[in-house]
Amino acid sequence: MNDRRQELVENLEHSGYIHSSRVKDALLKVPREKFIPSDKLSYAYLDSPLPIGEGQTISAPHMVAIICEKLDLKEGMKVLEIGTGFGYNAAVVAEIVGVNGHVYSLERIESLAEKARENLKRTGYEDQVTVVVGDGSRGYPDEAPFDRIYATASAPKVPEPLKNQLITNGKLLSPVGTDHYFQELIFIRRISENDFETQKLGGVAFVPLIGKHGWPE
Repeated sequence: MNDRRQELVENLEHSGYIHSSRVKDALLKVPREKFIPSDKLSYAYLDSPLPIGEGQTISAPHMVAIICEKLDLKEGMKVLEIGTGFGYNAAVVAEIVGVNGHVYSLERIESLAEKARENLKRTGYEDQVTVVVGDGSRGYPDEAPFDRIYATASAPKVPEPLKNQLITNGKLLSPVGTDHYFQELIFIRRISENDFETQKLGGVAFVPLIGKHGWPE
């Protein structure tokens, strides 16, 4: 066990970001240092987002914890991630949903998608995470519906395709707001075919979601 990883996870738990053993265990197991650029290795276990190239970032560990806790991930779930980056968040989710679950992750930038596939392969998650190059704002109808959906990039509003690709009682997290790092994290639960329960979870800072139902390129 990496001592710095353990210290970070314990700090996140003490700060109230981690509540469940399954999220704690996943964050303890997944090596964040394997999902960042080599010149950023010394920052792997700072609770901070890090640049990964192409104007994108890897989320801060506390945000990964918030996403996993709020989605209430369970063994065997099918999850859609919007914004793969280098694959770290998907690996943590895959660790929680287990070998009977699966994560489909959409990334619009080919070079990042390829790097994520490499990272997931060398850390043992390639069979649990499918990385697809495409417009994340459209969701992934080929594999819909999903038990859980989350976006790691912000849109002007929650993209309708993502809401429509949720199962009934499914949960969705999406940052909504401007394209300049000032947004609100929105939690949605699908109550029925046409009804959704919405909750605002507070301010966040994400890169913009570029696409048909996001921001123009």
